[in-house]
Amino acid sequence: MRNLSKKYVFMVLFIVLFGLVSFTGTTSVMYDELKLFSEGLDRIQSNYVEEVDPKKLIYGALSGMARSLDPYSQFMEPDMYNETKVETEGEFGGLGIRIEVKDDILTVVAPIEGTPAYKQGVLPGDRIIKIDGKETKGLSLIEAVKRLRGPKGTKVSITIYREGAKDLLDFAIIRDIIKIESVKYKMLSPKLAYVKINEFTEKTARDLDQALIELEKANAEKLILDLRNDPGGLLNTCIEVCKQFVGDNKLLLSIRGRDSKMNQQFMADKTMKHKPWPMVVLVNRGSASASEILAGVLQDYKRGKLIGTKTFGKGSVQTVMPMSDGSGLRLTTAKYYLPSGRSIHEIGVTPDIIVEMPREDEVKLMMQNDGIPLKAGEKPVKDLILEKAIEILATEKKRLRNRTVLSGRSAAGRISKW
Repeated sequence: MRNLSKKYVFMVLFIVLFGLVSFTGTTSVMYDELKLFSEGLDRIQSNYVEEVDPKKLIYGALSGMARSLDPYSQFMEPDMYNETKVETEGEFGGLGIRIEVKDDILTVVAPIEGTPAYKQGVLPGDRIIKIDGKETKGLSLIEAVKRLRGPKGTKVSITIYREGAKDLLDFAIIRDIIKIESVKYKMLSPKLAYVKINEFTEKTARDLDQALIELEKANAEKLILDLRNDPGGLLNTCIEVCKQFVGDNKLLLSIRGRDSKMNQQFMADKTMKHKPWPMVVLVNRGSASASEILAGVLQDYKRGKLIGTKTFGKGSVQTVMPMSDGSGLRLTTAKYYLPSGRSIHEIGVTPDIIVEMPREDEVKLMMQNDGIPLKAGEKPVKDLILEKAIEILATEKKRLRNRTVLSGRSAAGRISKW
């Protein structure tokens, strides 16, 4: 059995060696490194106290290789790889949070509105230290997702470190089916429209288009676009959403990677589908990936002022590659660049106007928005970021109206003199 295992291992090494050499040409260097790798595998196979499945060793090696690259690259065993496919279905049993590994710590990007985690007050930026009492240090993203998900009605406990909190926070959360409503909209006043994008799913561009049509019918003249706690989603959807606000065949986004075949540019259409309303865009630390791209594009073209706090800083492209045995490799292959040429990766997008909210007020506001009754004697929390947006749009309208009146007087004066 041991000889059979060794043959399997060296067969894998031969395939890896052939593939790497054929692409890189660094035969000598790669051979020396693979020789070391082979030596380690042989020692384990020959001397470890128990016989080890060679596939387990190969999986472990691939997992370690991917983890050494960056927080977003991962090797996924077949069951984990299948778990990633759940994301595209738009419905799954879980807590309702989007997570990433940031600074080597499992971090909440954003809670999804209306979900169990949202209702209990989990916030963007929270660091998940334990899941069901087990530490998350060294846990890959896919492994963490697997632990957090489960059948509806089952409980999972998470321990959170929150910046500014005196102690660690423990949450016991009952899993539920997570359904994502990507776009919500309403009129805040007779002329002021409000649109919130919760996530960029396959339906988002179509839902947003319909929302803007309905708001036009309601005679809206100004728009607040809320991207707070939007963890991103599908890139193609993000581009289609950008096209609804930017036209003239302008550059929307560039993707650049090590392999020039990855390089792409995405352009706007000649004309926009909707009116170029005066607009304010709301962002916070829970705005990530696709929502950061949209916010950055609108900021670059001065399509609307950004208000809130700096965004998450997720600006890299992960390509999921299926492997021959049903496993998969999630690999960072490129980075996003905004029209101005700036990258958002690990930097984020800084708003034009910074408006901070205390963390405890963020929790209360989330609960208010979800219709959870206030405790006895507790006062409602003001949405300072939304209030600032309303104030700016009111001032902008007044400024434009005054400019129109002055322009009219000036023209009249010139006509009478001439």
